[in-house]
Amino acid sequence: MVEPNHIKLSIKVIILAGGYAKRLWPLTLDRPKSLLTVSGKPIIDYIIEKLDAIGLKDVTLSTNKKFESDFRRWLNRSGRDNIRLEVEESRSEKEKLGAIKALSILTSGIQEDCMVIAGDNLFTSDLKGFLEAFNELRSPIVGLYDIKRVDLAKNFATVIIDDSNRIVSFVEKPERPETTLIGACLYILPNRILPRLREYLNGHLDKDAPGRFIEWLSKREPVYGYVLGGKWWDIGTTKSYKEACEFFKDACEFLDNM
Repeated sequence: MVEPNHIKLSIKVIILAGGYAKRLWPLTLDRPKSLLTVSGKPIIDYIIEKLDAIGLKDVTLSTNKKFESDFRRWLNRSGRDNIRLEVEESRSEKEKLGAIKALSILTSGIQEDCMVIAGDNLFTSDLKGFLEAFNELRSPIVGLYDIKRVDLAKNFATVIIDDSNRIVSFVEKPERPETTLIGACLYILPNRILPRLREYLNGHLDKDAPGRFIEWLSKREPVYGYVLGGKWWDIGTTKSYKEACEFFKDACEFLDNM
């Protein structure tokens, strides 16, 4: 556990789990992607353990009406009382608000800084350095990961940073990536930045991909990157899910059904 005096504890955490994960069907046809298991444990448990390790306890989990009961059962089993469930009314991909729209609603009126994590993020790095970097910079900061391969980078947001780690280029799903450094859908946004979510949406821009907001924001004020060590997976396809399961060397639903 990180000592409390080393970090800023007045940070609210929002975990985004409102998608329908169509690329993983049929595995996610009737259950949320965040509750798929790796090494016998739901993906979201790995995220919560990373938050526990740095003392962040104020957690909101954003999901949809279709998967509300799944997450309530998970919460009941976990015995946790520090995680609040926020449920949008959608029951299908067509009806969903979109991650940026949902985030704008969830952060309305928040007085604290906000950490945002995609609910399908699975990574081995701890978050201590990420949080310490934010506390030093007091500016928006994005978790980054070097995926090593250009052919894979085109599926994500590619990021170029300068010597001070300020983002100088952030491009969502480029056709010709100039780097293999990508955004990991892990952010800390200072409280003063949160109203800019609504400013972004007022421009009638993409409501779903959070990276689009970061791309827009980095052109208007300093946004910094923090490169995560270890391994990282975006559990968005059966291939990435299988790779994560194989890394942890244990069974999961996908491997069981092969």
